[in-house]
Amino acid sequence: MRSHYCGDVNETLEGQTVTVAGWMHRRRDHGGVIFIDLRDREGLVQVVCNPEDADSFAVAERVRSEYVLQIEGQVQLRPAGSDNEDLRSGKIEIIAKKLEILNSSETPPFPLNEQAEVSEDVRLRHRYIDLRRPEMLQKLRFRSQITSRLRSFLDDNGFLDIETPILTKATPEGARDYLVPSRTHEGSFFALPQSPQLFKQLLMVSGMDRYYQVVRCFRDEDLRADRQPEFTQLDIETSFVEEEDLMSMMEEMIRDLFDKVLNTSLPNPFPRMTYQDAMTRFGSDKPDLRIALELVDVNDLMKTVDFKVFSGPANDDKGRVAALKVPNGASLSRKEIDDYTKYVSIYGAKGLAYIKVNDIDAGIEGLQSPILKFLPDDVVMSIMQRTKAKTGDLVFFGADKANIVNEALGALRVKLGHDLGLVSSDWKPLWVVAFPMFEWDEKSDRWTALHHPFTAPREADLERLDTNPGECLSRAYDMVLNGTELGGGSMRIHRANVQSKVFELLGISAAEADDKFGFLLEALKYGCPPHGGLAFGLDRLAMLMTGSSSIRDVMAFPKTQSASCLLTNAPSAVDEKQLKELNIRLRKVPTVLDGTTN
Repeated sequence: MRSHYCGDVNETLEGQTVTVAGWMHRRRDHGGVIFIDLRDREGLVQVVCNPEDADSFAVAERVRSEYVLQIEGQVQLRPAGSDNEDLRSGKIEIIAKKLEILNSSETPPFPLNEQAEVSEDVRLRHRYIDLRRPEMLQKLRFRSQITSRLRSFLDDNGFLDIETPILTKATPEGARDYLVPSRTHEGSFFALPQSPQLFKQLLMVSGMDRYYQVVRCFRDEDLRADRQPEFTQLDIETSFVEEEDLMSMMEEMIRDLFDKVLNTSLPNPFPRMTYQDAMTRFGSDKPDLRIALELVDVNDLMKTVDFKVFSGPANDDKGRVAALKVPNGASLSRKEIDDYTKYVSIYGAKGLAYIKVNDIDAGIEGLQSPILKFLPDDVVMSIMQRTKAKTGDLVFFGADKANIVNEALGALRVKLGHDLGLVSSDWKPLWVVAFPMFEWDEKSDRWTALHHPFTAPREADLERLDTNPGECLSRAYDMVLNGTELGGGSMRIHRANVQSKVFELLGISAAEADDKFGFLLEALKYGCPPHGGLAFGLDRLAMLMTGSSSIRDVMAFPKTQSASCLLTNAPSAVDEKQLKELNIRLRKVPTVLDGTTN
Protein backbone atom coordinates (compact mmCIF):
# COMPACT_ATOMS: atom_id res chain seq x y z
CA MET A 1 0.00 0.00 0.00
CA ARG A 2 3.01 2.30 0.22
CA SER A 3 6.44 2.64 -1.35
CA HIS A 4 7.97 4.75 1.44
CA TYR A 5 7.38 5.83 5.00
CA CYS A 6 6.45 9.51 5.30
CA GLY A 7 9.58 10.46 7.21
CA ASP A 8 11.83 8.68 4.71
CA VAL A 9 10.78 10.76 1.68
CA ASN A 10 13.59 13.24 1.02
CA GLU A 11 15.40 15.19 -1.69
CA THR A 12 17.09 12.05 -3.06
CA LEU A 13 13.66 11.07 -4.43
CA GLU A 14 13.10 14.34 -6.33
CA GLY A 15 11.07 13.74 -9.48
CA GLN A 16 10.01 10.23 -8.47
CA THR A 17 6.46 9.02 -7.86
CA VAL A 18 5.91 7.65 -4.36
CA THR A 19 3.00 6.20 -2.40
CA VAL A 20 2.68 7.05 1.27
CA ALA A 21 0.06 6.14 3.87
CA GLY A 22 -0.72 7.42 7.34
CA TRP A 23 -2.83 9.78 9.43
CA MET A 24 -3.80 13.33 8.60
CA HIS A 25 -1.87 15.34 11.16
CA ARG A 26 -2.68 18.86 9.99
CA ARG A 27 -4.63 20.38 7.10
CA ARG A 28 -4.19 23.93 5.81
CA ASP A 29 -6.17 25.66 3.05
CA HIS A 30 -4.06 28.42 1.45
CA GLY A 31 -6.02 30.26 -1.17
CA GLY A 32 -7.35 27.22 -2.93
CA VAL A 33 -4.27 25.04 -2.46
CA ILE A 34 -4.66 22.46 0.34
CA PHE A 35 -1.61 21.35 2.32
CA ILE A 36 -1.78 18.10 4.28
CA ASP A 37 0.83 17.00 6.79
CA LEU A 38 0.69 13.20 6.65
CA ARG A 39 2.09 11.32 9.65
CA ASP A 40 3.25 7.75 10.18
CA ARG A 41 5.71 5.99 12.45
CA GLU A 42 8.75 7.55 10.76
CA GLY A 43 7.60 11.16 10.75
CA LEU A 44 5.74 13.79 8.71
CA VAL A 45 5.69 14.72 5.06
CA GLN A 46 3.96 17.67 3.43
CA VAL A 47 1.48 16.87 0.65
CA VAL A 48 0.23 19.55 -1.77
CA CYS A 49 -3.27 19.15 -3.28
CA ASN A 50 -3.86 21.48 -6.23
CA PRO A 51 -7.34 22.32 -7.55
CA GLU A 52 -6.13 21.40 -11.06
CA ASP A 53 -6.22 17.77 -9.97
CA ALA A 54 -9.95 17.83 -9.32
CA ASP A 55 -10.38 14.28 -7.95
CA SER A 56 -7.66 14.40 -5.29
CA PHE A 57 -8.57 18.00 -4.40
CA ALA A 58 -12.20 17.03 -3.81
CA VAL A 59 -11.09 14.26 -1.45
CA ALA A 60 -8.67 16.62 0.32
CA GLU A 61 -11.54 19.00 1.06
CA ARG A 62 -13.31 16.21 2.99
CA VAL A 63 -10.30 15.12 5.01
CA ARG A 64 -10.32 15.83 8.75
CA SER A 65 -7.99 15.23 11.69
CA GLU A 66 -6.74 11.63 12.06
CA TYR A 67 -8.32 10.36 8.84
CA VAL A 68 -6.29 7.44 7.47
CA LEU A 69 -5.06 8.27 3.95
CA GLN A 70 -3.18 6.73 1.06
CA ILE A 71 -1.53 9.29 -1.24
CA GLU A 72 0.31 8.82 -4.50
CA GLY A 73 2.25 11.75 -5.89
CA GLN A 74 5.47 13.18 -7.26
CA VAL A 75 8.29 14.40 -5.02
CA GLN A 76 9.52 17.91 -5.67
CA LEU A 77 11.76 20.35 -3.82
CA ARG A 78 9.97 22.97 -1.77
CA PRO A 79 10.06 26.56 -3.06
CA ALA A 80 13.12 28.53 -1.95
CA GLY A 81 12.87 29.73 1.63
CA SER A 82 10.12 27.32 2.65
CA ASP A 83 12.28 24.46 3.93
CA ASN A 84 11.39 23.04 7.36
CA GLU A 85 14.59 22.18 9.22
CA ASP A 86 12.63 20.41 11.97
CA LEU A 87 11.50 17.64 9.59
CA ARG A 88 13.58 14.92 7.96
CA SER A 89 11.41 15.49 4.90
CA GLY A 90 11.57 19.25 5.30
CA LYS A 91 13.25 20.00 1.96
CA ILE A 92 10.57 18.35 -0.19
CA GLU A 93 6.84 18.05 -0.68
CA ILE A 94 4.65 15.56 -2.51
CA ILE A 95 2.35 16.82 -5.26
CA ALA A 96 -0.73 14.63 -4.88
CA LYS A 97 -1.95 12.79 -7.96
CA LYS A 98 -4.19 10.30 -6.19
CA LEU A 99 -5.67 10.56 -2.69
CA GLU A 100 -7.80 7.88 -1.04
CA ILE A 101 -9.49 7.90 2.35
CA LEU A 102 -8.82 4.46 3.84
CA ASN A 103 -10.80 5.26 6.97
CA SER A 104 -12.45 8.26 8.58
CA SER A 105 -12.06 9.29 12.21
CA GLU A 106 -14.23 10.89 14.82
CA THR A 107 -12.82 14.02 16.45
CA PRO A 108 -10.05 12.78 18.81
CA PRO A 109 -10.57 13.37 22.55
CA PHE A 110 -7.48 15.58 22.54
CA PRO A 111 -5.45 17.27 19.79
CA LEU A 112 -2.35 15.53 18.48
CA ASN A 113 -0.92 18.49 16.59
CA GLU A 114 -0.72 20.89 19.55
CA GLN A 115 1.20 20.98 22.82
CA ALA A 116 -2.05 20.92 24.80
CA GLU A 117 -2.24 19.98 28.48
CA VAL A 118 -4.13 16.68 28.68
CA SER A 119 -4.80 14.81 31.91
CA GLU A 120 -3.07 11.47 32.28
CA ASP A 121 -6.40 9.71 32.86
CA VAL A 122 -7.66 10.88 29.47
CA ARG A 123 -4.40 9.84 27.80
CA LEU A 124 -4.51 6.37 29.37
CA ARG A 125 -8.20 5.85 28.56
CA HIS A 126 -7.43 6.57 24.89
CA ARG A 127 -3.88 5.20 24.90
CA TYR A 128 -4.01 4.07 21.26
CA ILE A 129 -4.45 7.73 20.32
CA ASP A 130 -1.93 9.01 22.85
CA LEU A 131 0.69 6.69 21.35
CA ARG A 132 0.22 8.36 17.97
CA ARG A 133 1.81 11.52 19.34
CA PRO A 134 5.36 11.82 17.96
CA GLU A 135 6.91 12.24 21.42
CA MET A 136 5.28 9.04 22.69
CA LEU A 137 6.17 7.15 19.54
CA GLN A 138 9.76 8.29 19.90
CA LYS A 139 9.95 7.06 23.50
CA LEU A 140 8.74 3.58 22.57
CA ARG A 141 11.12 3.51 19.61
CA PHE A 142 13.92 4.51 21.95
CA ARG A 143 12.93 1.78 24.39
CA SER A 144 13.11 -0.75 21.55
CA GLN A 145 16.62 0.44 20.71
CA ILE A 146 17.65 0.01 24.35
CA THR A 147 16.36 -3.57 24.48
CA SER A 148 17.94 -4.42 21.13
CA ARG A 149 21.35 -3.09 22.19
CA LEU A 150 21.28 -4.95 25.52
CA ARG A 151 20.30 -8.20 23.81
CA SER A 152 23.08 -7.75 21.27
CA PHE A 153 25.70 -7.25 24.00
CA LEU A 154 24.60 -10.32 25.94
CA ASP A 155 24.36 -12.47 22.80
CA ASP A 156 27.89 -11.43 21.86
CA ASN A 157 29.13 -12.39 25.33
CA GLY A 158 27.82 -15.93 25.30
CA PHE A 159 24.56 -15.52 27.22
CA LEU A 160 21.59 -17.72 26.27
CA ASP A 161 18.11 -16.22 26.03
CA ILE A 162 15.95 -18.70 27.99
CA GLU A 163 12.30 -18.32 28.99
CA THR A 164 11.11 -19.26 32.48
CA PRO A 165 7.54 -20.01 33.65
CA ILE A 166 4.90 -17.33 34.18
CA LEU A 167 2.62 -19.63 36.19
CA THR A 168 4.64 -20.58 39.24
CA LYS A 169 4.53 -21.02 43.02
CA ALA A 170 3.63 -18.40 45.63
CA THR A 171 6.54 -17.19 47.78
CA PRO A 172 6.42 -16.07 51.42
CA GLU A 173 8.96 -13.24 51.06
CA GLY A 174 8.89 -9.88 49.27
CA ALA A 175 5.83 -8.12 47.88
CA ARG A 176 2.39 -9.66 47.62
CA ASP A 177 1.87 -12.16 44.81
CA TYR A 178 -0.78 -12.01 42.12
CA LEU A 179 -2.58 -15.34 42.43
CA VAL A 180 -4.15 -17.35 39.62
CA PRO A 181 -6.71 -20.02 40.61
CA SER A 182 -6.27 -23.44 39.04
CA ARG A 183 -9.36 -24.97 37.42
CA THR A 184 -7.82 -28.44 37.20
CA HIS A 185 -6.43 -28.48 40.76
CA GLU A 186 -9.35 -27.48 42.94
CA GLY A 187 -8.44 -25.08 45.75
CA SER A 188 -4.90 -24.55 44.50
CA PHE A 189 -3.33 -21.44 43.02
CA PHE A 190 -0.49 -20.44 40.77
CA ALA A 191 1.35 -17.17 41.39
CA LEU A 192 2.61 -14.78 38.75
CA PRO A 193 6.39 -14.39 39.19
CA GLN A 194 7.80 -11.42 41.07
CA SER A 195 11.03 -12.35 39.31
CA PRO A 196 12.53 -15.49 37.73
CA GLN A 197 14.97 -15.72 40.66
CA LEU A 198 14.67 -19.39 41.54
CA PHE A 199 14.37 -20.62 37.97
CA LYS A 200 17.49 -18.78 36.87
CA GLN A 201 19.39 -20.29 39.79
CA LEU A 202 18.15 -23.72 38.71
CA LEU A 203 19.44 -22.97 35.21
CA MET A 204 22.88 -22.47 36.75
CA VAL A 205 22.55 -25.84 38.50
CA SER A 206 21.65 -27.22 35.06
CA GLY A 207 24.92 -26.00 33.55
CA MET A 208 23.51 -23.27 31.28
CA ASP A 209 26.40 -21.07 32.56
CA ARG A 210 25.17 -17.73 31.16
CA TYR A 211 21.47 -16.85 31.00
CA TYR A 212 19.41 -13.76 30.27
CA GLN A 213 15.78 -12.97 29.67
CA VAL A 214 13.73 -9.85 28.98
CA VAL A 215 10.90 -10.86 31.28
CA ARG A 216 7.58 -9.57 32.57
CA CYS A 217 7.29 -9.57 36.36
CA PHE A 218 4.35 -8.94 38.69
CA ARG A 219 4.11 -7.45 42.18
CA ASP A 220 0.95 -6.53 44.02
CA GLU A 221 2.36 -3.54 45.90
CA ASP A 222 1.72 0.14 46.48
CA LEU A 223 2.63 2.16 43.41
CA ARG A 224 4.84 5.19 42.81
CA ALA A 225 6.07 7.05 39.73
CA ASP A 226 8.68 4.36 39.08
CA ARG A 227 6.57 1.32 40.04
CA GLN A 228 3.93 -0.71 38.19
CA PRO A 229 2.07 -3.92 39.09
CA GLU A 230 3.56 -5.50 35.96
CA PHE A 231 6.95 -4.42 34.73
CA THR A 232 9.82 -5.59 32.55
CA GLN A 233 13.30 -6.45 33.70
CA LEU A 234 16.45 -7.67 32.04
CA ASP A 235 17.26 -10.75 34.10
CA ILE A 236 20.83 -12.07 34.12
CA GLU A 237 22.63 -14.98 35.82
CA THR A 238 26.05 -16.52 35.29
CA SER A 239 28.19 -19.24 36.85
CA PHE A 240 31.81 -19.52 37.99
CA VAL A 241 32.24 -15.79 38.60
CA GLU A 242 33.08 -13.48 41.48
CA GLU A 243 31.14 -10.26 41.98
CA GLU A 244 33.96 -8.21 40.50
CA ASP A 245 33.78 -10.20 37.25
CA LEU A 246 30.05 -9.72 36.91
CA MET A 247 30.03 -6.06 37.95
CA SER A 248 32.77 -5.29 35.45
CA MET A 249 30.83 -6.96 32.62
CA MET A 250 27.59 -5.16 33.53
CA GLU A 251 29.41 -1.82 33.62
CA GLU A 252 30.71 -2.54 30.15
CA MET A 253 27.19 -3.36 28.96
CA ILE A 254 25.71 -0.10 30.30
CA ARG A 255 28.62 1.98 28.96
CA ASP A 256 28.12 0.34 25.56
CA LEU A 257 24.38 1.10 25.73
CA PHE A 258 24.89 4.80 26.50
CA ASP A 259 27.62 5.07 23.90
CA LYS A 260 25.64 3.44 21.09
CA VAL A 261 22.17 4.82 21.87
CA LEU A 262 22.86 8.21 23.48
CA ASN A 263 26.36 8.88 22.16
CA THR A 264 27.38 9.50 25.78
CA SER A 265 30.47 8.27 27.62
CA LEU A 266 30.04 7.01 31.17
CA PRO A 267 32.93 6.75 33.68
CA ASN A 268 35.23 3.74 33.54
CA PRO A 269 35.12 2.25 36.12
CA PHE A 270 31.97 3.28 37.98
CA PRO A 271 32.64 4.59 41.51
CA ARG A 272 32.01 2.18 44.40
CA MET A 273 30.37 3.14 47.70
CA THR A 274 29.50 0.98 50.68
CA TYR A 275 25.93 0.85 51.90
CA GLN A 276 26.99 2.34 55.23
CA ASP A 277 28.79 5.23 53.55
CA ALA A 278 25.78 5.93 51.31
CA MET A 279 23.38 6.01 54.27
CA THR A 280 25.70 8.16 56.38
CA ARG A 281 26.45 10.74 53.70
CA PHE A 282 23.22 10.77 51.69
CA GLY A 283 20.55 9.05 53.80
CA SER A 284 19.84 6.70 50.89
CA ASP A 285 21.20 3.49 49.40
CA LYS A 286 20.62 4.98 45.93
CA PRO A 287 22.24 8.41 46.24
CA ASP A 288 21.93 11.00 43.49
CA LEU A 289 25.54 12.12 43.11
CA ARG A 290 24.53 15.01 40.85
CA ILE A 291 23.59 16.85 44.06
CA ALA A 292 26.63 17.87 46.10
CA LEU A 293 24.72 18.25 49.40
CA GLU A 294 25.69 15.73 52.11
CA LEU A 295 24.48 14.78 55.56
CA VAL A 296 26.95 15.33 58.41
CA ASP A 297 26.80 13.38 61.68
CA VAL A 298 26.71 15.54 64.82
CA ASN A 299 25.75 12.81 67.31
CA ASP A 300 28.87 13.28 69.42
CA LEU A 301 28.29 17.04 69.73
CA MET A 302 24.71 16.58 70.95
CA LYS A 303 25.11 13.86 73.59
CA THR A 304 25.61 16.23 76.55
CA VAL A 305 23.30 19.11 75.59
CA ASP A 306 20.23 19.76 77.74
CA PHE A 307 17.98 19.94 74.65
CA LYS A 308 16.34 16.49 74.77
CA VAL A 309 15.16 16.73 71.16
CA PHE A 310 18.83 16.33 70.18
CA SER A 311 20.42 14.58 73.17
CA GLY A 312 17.77 11.82 73.22
CA PRO A 313 18.50 10.45 69.73
CA ALA A 314 22.22 11.17 70.15
CA ASN A 315 22.37 8.80 73.12
CA ASP A 316 20.14 6.16 71.53
CA ASP A 317 21.99 3.29 69.80
CA LYS A 318 19.32 3.37 67.10
CA GLY A 319 19.13 7.15 66.92
CA ARG A 320 20.86 9.74 64.79
CA VAL A 321 21.38 13.50 64.78
CA ALA A 322 22.52 14.81 61.40
CA ALA A 323 23.01 18.20 59.79
CA LEU A 324 22.45 19.22 56.18
CA LYS A 325 24.15 22.42 55.01
CA VAL A 326 22.39 24.29 52.20
CA PRO A 327 24.65 26.77 50.36
CA ASN A 328 23.00 30.22 50.21
CA GLY A 329 20.02 28.73 52.04
CA ALA A 330 19.76 31.69 54.45
CA SER A 331 17.69 33.40 51.78
CA LEU A 332 14.87 30.87 52.32
CA SER A 333 11.75 32.51 53.74
CA ARG A 334 9.97 31.29 56.85
CA LYS A 335 7.13 30.01 54.64
CA GLU A 336 9.58 28.02 52.50
CA ILE A 337 11.13 26.51 55.64
CA ASP A 338 7.64 25.65 56.93
CA ASP A 339 6.88 23.96 53.59
CA TYR A 340 10.06 21.86 53.89
CA THR A 341 9.09 20.99 57.46
CA LYS A 342 5.74 19.75 56.20
CA TYR A 343 7.54 17.81 53.45
CA VAL A 344 9.81 15.86 55.82
CA SER A 345 6.79 14.96 57.97
CA ILE A 346 5.78 12.61 55.14
CA TYR A 347 8.81 10.52 56.13
CA GLY A 348 7.98 10.50 59.86
CA ALA A 349 10.06 13.52 60.95
CA LYS A 350 8.45 15.40 63.85
CA GLY A 351 10.05 18.72 62.88
CA LEU A 352 12.89 20.41 61.05
CA ALA A 353 15.27 22.54 63.11
CA TYR A 354 17.54 25.02 61.32
CA ILE A 355 20.21 27.67 61.79
CA LYS A 356 20.64 30.56 59.37
CA VAL A 357 24.21 31.78 58.94
CA ASN A 358 23.90 35.54 58.43
CA ASP A 359 27.54 36.34 59.28
CA ILE A 360 29.91 33.49 60.17
CA ASP A 361 32.65 35.91 61.26
CA ALA A 362 30.36 37.39 63.92
CA GLY A 363 30.18 34.10 65.81
CA ILE A 364 26.94 33.33 67.66
CA GLU A 365 25.69 36.87 67.03
CA GLY A 366 25.80 36.19 63.29
CA LEU A 367 23.49 33.19 63.55
CA GLN A 368 19.67 33.10 63.57
CA SER A 369 17.52 30.23 64.85
CA PRO A 370 14.84 29.40 67.43
CA ILE A 371 17.05 26.56 68.78
CA LEU A 372 20.15 28.64 69.60
CA LYS A 373 18.92 29.32 73.14
CA PHE A 374 18.85 25.56 73.83
CA LEU A 375 22.43 24.83 72.69
CA PRO A 376 25.78 25.85 74.20
CA ASP A 377 27.72 28.31 72.06
CA ASP A 378 30.71 26.00 71.71
CA VAL A 379 28.49 23.20 70.38
CA VAL A 380 26.89 25.54 67.85
CA MET A 381 30.25 26.78 66.60
CA SER A 382 31.55 23.20 66.40
CA ILE A 383 28.56 22.39 64.17
CA MET A 384 29.37 25.38 61.96
CA GLN A 385 32.98 24.20 61.68
CA ARG A 386 32.06 20.57 60.95
CA THR A 387 29.52 21.47 58.27
CA LYS A 388 31.90 24.10 56.83
CA ALA A 389 29.09 26.63 56.93
CA LYS A 390 29.71 30.03 55.39
CA THR A 391 27.91 33.35 55.44
CA GLY A 392 24.61 33.01 53.61
CA ASP A 393 24.24 29.29 54.27
CA LEU A 394 21.53 27.47 56.20
CA VAL A 395 21.91 24.28 58.22
CA PHE A 396 18.95 21.92 58.66
CA PHE A 397 18.88 19.25 61.40
CA GLY A 398 17.25 15.84 61.74
CA ALA A 399 17.05 14.08 65.11
CA ASP A 400 15.16 10.81 65.60
CA LYS A 401 15.56 7.10 64.93
CA ALA A 402 18.30 6.69 62.32
CA ASN A 403 15.97 5.30 59.68
CA ILE A 404 13.61 8.29 60.02
CA VAL A 405 16.47 10.81 59.88
CA ASN A 406 17.96 9.08 56.85
CA GLU A 407 14.66 8.96 54.96
CA ALA A 408 13.62 12.51 55.86
CA LEU A 409 16.93 14.31 55.31
CA GLY A 410 17.77 12.07 52.33
CA ALA A 411 14.51 13.09 50.64
CA LEU A 412 14.95 16.73 51.69
CA ARG A 413 18.44 16.74 50.19
CA VAL A 414 17.06 15.68 46.80
CA LYS A 415 14.14 18.12 46.93
CA LEU A 416 16.41 21.03 47.85
CA GLY A 417 18.76 20.07 45.05
CA HIS A 418 15.96 20.31 42.49
CA ASP A 419 14.24 23.36 44.03
CA LEU A 420 17.45 25.39 44.30
CA GLY A 421 19.00 24.36 40.99
CA LEU A 422 21.81 22.35 42.58
CA VAL A 423 21.51 19.32 40.26
CA SER A 424 24.31 18.94 37.72
CA SER A 425 23.50 17.79 34.19
CA ASP A 426 25.94 14.87 34.28
CA TRP A 427 25.21 11.15 34.33
CA LYS A 428 26.42 9.90 37.73
CA PRO A 429 26.48 6.08 37.97
CA LEU A 430 27.88 4.14 40.92
CA TRP A 431 27.84 0.75 42.57
CA VAL A 432 26.54 0.47 46.13
CA VAL A 433 28.12 -2.57 47.81
CA ALA A 434 28.63 -4.24 51.21
CA PHE A 435 24.97 -4.34 52.16
CA PRO A 436 23.93 -5.89 55.47
CA MET A 437 22.55 -9.39 55.01
CA PHE A 438 19.64 -8.76 57.38
CA GLU A 439 17.65 -5.99 59.00
CA TRP A 440 15.59 -6.33 62.15
CA ASP A 441 11.83 -5.89 61.76
CA GLU A 442 10.47 -4.74 65.11
CA LYS A 443 6.85 -5.27 64.06
CA SER A 444 7.34 -8.97 63.32
CA ASP A 445 10.19 -9.30 65.84
CA ARG A 446 12.47 -11.14 63.44
CA TRP A 447 15.24 -10.72 60.91
CA THR A 448 14.31 -9.98 57.30
CA ALA A 449 16.50 -10.19 54.21
CA LEU A 450 17.66 -6.77 53.03
CA HIS A 451 17.72 -8.06 49.43
CA HIS A 452 16.24 -11.57 49.26
CA PRO A 453 16.78 -14.90 51.06
CA PHE A 454 19.06 -16.30 48.34
CA THR A 455 21.79 -13.65 48.66
CA ALA A 456 25.12 -15.08 49.76
CA PRO A 457 26.94 -13.74 52.82
CA ARG A 458 30.60 -12.79 52.55
CA GLU A 459 32.79 -15.81 53.20
CA ALA A 460 34.39 -13.97 56.14
CA ASP A 461 30.95 -13.50 57.72
CA LEU A 462 29.70 -17.09 57.49
CA GLU A 463 30.38 -17.69 61.20
CA ARG A 464 28.36 -14.58 62.09
CA LEU A 465 25.22 -16.30 60.82
CA ASP A 466 25.35 -18.21 64.13
CA THR A 467 26.83 -15.54 66.40
CA ASN A 468 25.81 -12.07 65.16
CA PRO A 469 23.55 -11.96 62.09
CA GLY A 470 23.16 -8.17 62.35
CA GLU A 471 26.86 -7.69 61.60
CA CYS A 472 26.86 -10.04 58.63
CA LEU A 473 27.49 -8.39 55.25
CA SER A 474 26.22 -9.79 51.97
CA ARG A 475 27.76 -10.17 48.53
CA ALA A 476 25.10 -7.89 47.06
CA TYR A 477 25.57 -4.96 44.70
CA ASP A 478 23.21 -2.34 43.27
CA MET A 479 23.88 -0.20 40.20
CA VAL A 480 22.56 3.33 40.78
CA LEU A 481 22.22 6.12 38.24
CA ASN A 482 21.21 9.69 39.15
CA GLY A 483 19.39 8.57 42.29
CA THR A 484 17.57 5.65 40.65
CA GLU A 485 18.39 1.98 41.20
CA LEU A 486 18.96 0.64 37.69
CA GLY A 487 19.69 -2.90 38.73
CA GLY A 488 20.38 -4.98 41.77
CA GLY A 489 21.87 -8.39 42.32
CA SER A 490 24.23 -10.56 44.30
CA MET A 491 26.26 -13.68 44.46
CA ARG A 492 23.84 -16.48 45.40
CA ILE A 493 23.95 -19.08 48.11
CA HIS A 494 25.07 -22.27 46.36
CA ARG A 495 25.34 -24.60 49.38
CA ALA A 496 22.22 -26.24 50.80
CA ASN A 497 23.35 -26.01 54.44
CA VAL A 498 23.97 -22.25 54.21
CA GLN A 499 20.60 -21.71 52.49
CA SER A 500 18.85 -23.69 55.22
CA LYS A 501 20.60 -21.59 57.89
CA VAL A 502 19.47 -18.35 56.25
CA PHE A 503 15.89 -19.63 56.07
CA GLU A 504 16.10 -20.45 59.78
CA LEU A 505 17.36 -16.95 60.62
CA LEU A 506 14.48 -15.43 58.66
CA GLY A 507 11.96 -17.37 60.73
CA ILE A 508 11.15 -19.84 57.97
CA SER A 509 10.71 -23.21 59.61
CA ALA A 510 12.19 -26.37 58.13
CA ALA A 511 8.70 -27.54 57.19
CA GLU A 512 7.85 -24.25 55.50
CA ALA A 513 11.21 -24.15 53.72
CA ASP A 514 10.59 -27.65 52.41
CA ASP A 515 7.08 -26.71 51.28
CA LYS A 516 8.06 -23.45 49.60
CA PHE A 517 11.63 -24.08 48.51
CA GLY A 518 12.19 -27.82 48.77
CA PHE A 519 12.95 -28.09 45.04
CA LEU A 520 15.71 -25.48 45.40
CA LEU A 521 17.25 -27.05 48.51
CA GLU A 522 17.33 -30.43 46.80
CA ALA A 523 18.90 -28.95 43.64
CA LEU A 524 21.66 -27.31 45.69
CA LYS A 525 22.74 -30.81 46.82
CA TYR A 526 23.58 -31.90 43.28
CA GLY A 527 26.73 -29.95 42.47
CA CYS A 528 25.49 -26.36 42.25
CA PRO A 529 28.28 -24.08 40.94
CA PRO A 530 29.10 -20.70 42.49
CA HIS A 531 26.93 -18.22 40.65
CA GLY A 532 25.43 -14.76 40.75
CA GLY A 533 23.44 -12.31 38.73
CA LEU A 534 21.30 -9.25 38.75
CA ALA A 535 18.24 -7.72 37.14
CA PHE A 536 17.88 -4.33 35.48
CA GLY A 537 14.57 -2.48 35.46
CA LEU A 538 14.05 -1.80 31.74
CA ASP A 539 11.19 0.59 32.42
CA ARG A 540 13.32 2.68 34.77
CA LEU A 541 16.26 2.61 32.41
CA ALA A 542 14.10 3.83 29.51
CA MET A 543 12.55 6.48 31.76
CA LEU A 544 15.97 7.87 32.66
CA MET A 545 17.43 7.73 29.15
CA THR A 546 14.41 9.50 27.61
CA GLY A 547 14.20 12.12 30.37
CA SER A 548 10.66 11.04 31.31
CA SER A 549 9.20 11.73 34.74
CA SER A 550 7.33 8.41 35.03
CA ILE A 551 7.78 4.87 33.75
CA ARG A 552 4.19 5.09 32.47
CA ASP A 553 5.52 7.33 29.68
CA VAL A 554 7.81 4.57 28.37
CA MET A 555 5.33 1.69 28.60
CA ALA A 556 2.82 1.04 25.84
CA PHE A 557 -0.15 0.19 28.06
CA PRO A 558 0.60 1.01 31.71
CA LYS A 559 -1.67 0.81 34.72
CA THR A 560 -2.69 3.77 36.87
CA GLN A 561 -1.39 4.31 40.40
CA SER A 562 -4.42 2.34 41.63
CA ALA A 563 -3.25 -0.64 39.51
CA SER A 564 -6.13 -0.35 37.05
CA CYS A 565 -6.22 -0.14 33.26
CA LEU A 566 -8.42 2.73 32.11
CA LEU A 567 -8.26 1.53 28.52
CA THR A 568 -9.80 -1.93 29.10
CA ASN A 569 -11.42 -1.21 32.48
CA ALA A 570 -9.42 -3.97 34.15
CA PRO A 571 -9.59 -5.48 36.68
CA SER A 572 -13.24 -6.33 36.20
CA ALA A 573 -15.86 -8.72 37.53
CA VAL A 574 -16.26 -12.16 35.95
CA ASP A 575 -19.49 -14.06 35.53
CA GLU A 576 -20.75 -16.68 37.92
CA LYS A 577 -20.05 -19.52 35.48
CA GLN A 578 -16.32 -18.77 35.44
CA LEU A 579 -16.21 -18.55 39.22
CA LYS A 580 -18.01 -21.86 39.55
CA GLU A 581 -15.52 -23.57 37.21
CA LEU A 582 -12.75 -22.32 39.49
CA ASN A 583 -14.58 -23.35 42.65
CA ILE A 584 -14.60 -19.76 43.88
CA ARG A 585 -17.41 -18.05 45.77
CA LEU A 586 -17.21 -14.31 46.45
CA ARG A 587 -17.78 -13.28 50.04
CA LYS A 588 -18.80 -9.80 48.87
CA VAL A 589 -20.50 -9.17 45.54
CA PRO A 590 -18.65 -6.35 43.71
CA THR A 591 -20.49 -3.20 42.75
CA VAL A 592 -19.74 -1.18 39.65
CA LEU A 593 -19.41 2.58 40.02
CA ASP A 594 -18.34 4.95 37.23
CA GLY A 595 -17.12 2.04 35.14
CA THR A 596 -14.84 0.68 37.87
CA THR A 597 -15.36 -2.45 39.92
CA ASN A 598 -15.41 -1.93 43.70
